[in-house]
Amino acid sequence: MSTAALTGTGALTRLALRRDRLMLPVWVLVTGGMAASGAGSLEGLYGTAAQRAELAASMTANSSMRSLYGPVFDDSLGALVAWRFGTFAAVLAAVMSLIIVVRHTREEEETGRQEMLSAAAVGRRAPLTAALLTALAADAAVALVVTAGLAGQGAAGALALGLAIGGTGMVFATLAAIVAQLTESARLAKGLTAGLLGLAFTLRAAGDAGDPSGGAVLTWLSPVGWTENVRAFAGERWGVLLLIAAAVGVQTAVAYGLTARRDVGMSFLPTRPGPASGRLATAGALAWRLQRGTLLGWSLGFLLGGLVFGGMVEGAAELVGDNEKAREIFERMGGQSALTDAFLATMVGLFGMVAALFAVGSVLRLHGEETSQRAEPLLAAPVGRLRWAAGHLAVAFGGSALIMLLSGLGLALAYGHGLGPVLGASLAQLPAVWTLAGLAVLLWGAVPRAAVAAWGVAGACLALGWIGPALDLPRAVLDLSPFAHLPKLPGQELAWTPLLALTALAAALTAAGLAGLRRRDLTS
Repeated sequence: MSTAALTGTGALTRLALRRDRLMLPVWVLVTGGMAASGAGSLEGLYGTAAQRAELAASMTANSSMRSLYGPVFDDSLGALVAWRFGTFAAVLAAVMSLIIVVRHTREEEETGRQEMLSAAAVGRRAPLTAALLTALAADAAVALVVTAGLAGQGAAGALALGLAIGGTGMVFATLAAIVAQLTESARLAKGLTAGLLGLAFTLRAAGDAGDPSGGAVLTWLSPVGWTENVRAFAGERWGVLLLIAAAVGVQTAVAYGLTARRDVGMSFLPTRPGPASGRLATAGALAWRLQRGTLLGWSLGFLLGGLVFGGMVEGAAELVGDNEKAREIFERMGGQSALTDAFLATMVGLFGMVAALFAVGSVLRLHGEETSQRAEPLLAAPVGRLRWAAGHLAVAFGGSALIMLLSGLGLALAYGHGLGPVLGASLAQLPAVWTLAGLAVLLWGAVPRAAVAAWGVAGACLALGWIGPALDLPRAVLDLSPFAHLPKLPGQELAWTPLLALTALAAALTAAGLAGLRRRDLTS
């Protein structure tokens, strides 16, 4: 690679870090901080060696728990932290990395900013290099926070866990770099990479459900599974880090090879031109046409996810026995009734939090249409702003209801019982999902420059829901997430007050955002 091809990398990297100066610290502190602080929380819950050994044995013996968190390889406090937080921290690092890379590569080209920058002294491979360096800096910061936070449990284990989490982030950063060369849309690039991340998580879950050693073929096919197989604090397998490094190296080479063979703005899978004569008569039909592929992908993913996790419900009952600690963990995760109901409530809650990402992304499609200047010619026709926005918002709010219904359907079909209660529980997540979607509408409509902050809010709510109870965070902190106010269904009495209050809040946020849209100029 010639040095001329990298001209301007430093300037572009500084620009990327400056643009992400708010988002990156939040992601790094949330991702690294939750793992680093896990030791103190788990020590408070399982202070003796006997308690930790009992927990490790019961968690490893149950396939449902292994599918969620993986097997426990040791009963030391550090190993329990790696078991409980390692996988989720790796997933969060992966999400952070793919957002960074797509945002500073394909999204820059889609909006036309890259073409303007390329008019200056910027090498052909400088934008991709700057994006990867930014992701590398963020993942290195996550690794540093994890290592420093857990060093007291053992320097070798802390370093292994930090490198595994940061390395997994880089695997998906380089994977996103490849996908960004293949697709012409930043949204499609993010969606495809996120889909691959979901597939990796599902492979790990399926592999661990069938094999308590973590050595299943499906687990080894997943980069998320590599994180657990580093076995931090349990006889570290440093060789797995070489596997991660090899994957990063190969994918980086492929991404550079692809970017050298295409022009700025082009892709290897270009968007097909539409018919010469238009058939879309309304702005709503156009919004549906633009978002139907994404909605179809999410729908299939939620249905398959429901079927996979629904098949594990029966296994939850195996865990009960006389193990009060296991019951306590399930109940702390979301259930207050029978363990089966608690497991279903936990699964439904997880689907709800992930559905919020779809809703936020669907709302922010409006921001993408605006900044890419595709909205301007549409609004030059006799189409009002509210009418234009309403089509996309219908997909965001209605689509989130559809995918939640499908996840509930998958859970109930695979479980074989309780179709009505599970579907009702799935729909009960919607007020919280819509609240985050409404917040995204408000940010985009009133402060378009801060629209991307909606991703940070959604990510923070996911982190609070996934690891907040395990960290024993104060109730006031957990209540910052709208999901904390939902009744834990099935198993708990249905409470209409929080559902109606959150729905009203979502409506108010959406209305305020649309009012802001009417008052401001379009951005470009």
